[in-house]
Parts: sequence; C-alpha cells; structure tokens
Amino acid sequence: MVTDRLTDGVRIAQLLASEVAGNESRLRGLTVVDADPDVEATADGALAYRIAREAVSGDAREEGPDDERAAGETVAEVYVQPDRARLEAIAAPDAAATAATAGDLRVRPKASRPPRTLVFVEDGAQVKRALAVLDALRNERDAD
Repeated sequence: MVTDRLTDGVRIAQLLASEVAGNESRLRGLTVVDADPDVEATADGALAYRIAREAVSGDAREEGPDDERAAGETVAEVYVQPDRARLEAIAAPDAAATAATAGDLRVRPKASRPPRTLVFVEDGAQVKRALAVLDALRNERDAD
C-alpha cells in the first residue's frame, strides 16, 4: 500500500503540464504556453503557465472568421501553492465546474469579470482527473 502522497504544488503543476503536452488524443489542440520554469510556490499562488489553443492548419479543418481568435486563446491558467496546484478555467467556467465536480475535485467559482472557475489539484493522483476539466474546456469551445 502506498502511503506517500505528492502534495508539492510545483511538482503537481509539472505533472499536469506533462500530461497536456504528451496527450495526443483527448487534449489535442491544447498546449502549455508562457511557462515559468523557475516558478516558486506562494500562499496566494504563483502563475506557472497558461494552457492555450494551438494554431490549426487550414487543411485540418475549415477556416472561419473565428479561427484566428481561437488559436492562441488562453483557456486556463495554472498557479502553484505550497501544497497544491490551482487551475483557473477561463474559457468555459460552467463546463469546468461540472467536469471537476464529476471528477471529485474541489471546485469553486471566482467572482471576477469574466467569471472563472477554480479547480484545486491537491495530490499528484488527481492530475488525471484534472485532464477531464481541460477536455471539457476544449470541447465546450469546439461546440461554439
């Protein structure tokens, strides 16, 4: 039985970034941008990186007037705290909240303009469940 838990916020964020970068199926079209390799966790949370839409070539799908806006659009930001990582869903906060709740992750709304949903990843084992949140963000935008 494993008794050790990974609760280092920086390491949890690194695991999440690795999953996004390496996931060629369900998260295709999302990428890690603006990564700070020297980020240090703070009590309020330090920005580690953003998750954005990748540019899509014209032969991969029909180009439309929204394609330029969609490529490079930030869908989430990841912050590190000493004992957890915090994903802030920007693109589709309601879809993120639904997916996080279904994945048994702690979630709460953030009163900001535009509104955001905060998803707390408090253990390395929860990283896989957080991927469902990113998948929901990707799918919600694709449905627009």
